[in-house]
Amino acid sequence: MKRIFDILLSLFLLCFLSIPLILIALIIKISSPGPALYWSNRVGVNNTIFKMPKYRTMTLDAPEVATHLMKDPDLYLTVVGSLLRKFSLDELPQLWSILKGDMSFVGPRPALYNQDDLIKLRSEKGISQLTPGVTGWAQINGRDDLPIPVKVLYDEHYMHHQSFLFDIMIIWKTLFKVIKKEGVTH
Repeated sequence: MKRIFDILLSLFLLCFLSIPLILIALIIKISSPGPALYWSNRVGVNNTIFKMPKYRTMTLDAPEVATHLMKDPDLYLTVVGSLLRKFSLDELPQLWSILKGDMSFVGPRPALYNQDDLIKLRSEKGISQLTPGVTGWAQINGRDDLPIPVKVLYDEHYMHHQSFLFDIMIIWKTLFKVIKKEGVTH
């Protein structure tokens, strides 16, 4: 049922948001050199690497590390990058990853390929067997503010309590978090 929900909702959103998706891509292309999309190597089910698209919010010379590990991430933000991140619009291309099956709407956020500490802890707990999500239990309980061990505890809680209704509640709460811009540090 979860996969069917993911396919139907992602198809609907891709159609419904097609004009805004194109406009955002054009604004990125016009406002900074480089491609509109950034394809990030992320860790998927069973620690397999997949390419996850995001709208590019950083300059081409930005280091390939989690934003919270950068000394001053604001130095690398593009003109529209801050706005896209503030409203989580940079995440919209991940609808493609959901449609492909690399991601789900709800699950643990996919780790960057080089976040060894997060990958190791998730593997030890069996969380690596879950399909990563655009949002998740950890996302609505702290997002960028959570230390990795706490994030993994939230991921583990989700793993043991996942259900369709829990997913719907997480999606609903995510919408409010995005509107309020809670938990976004960069």
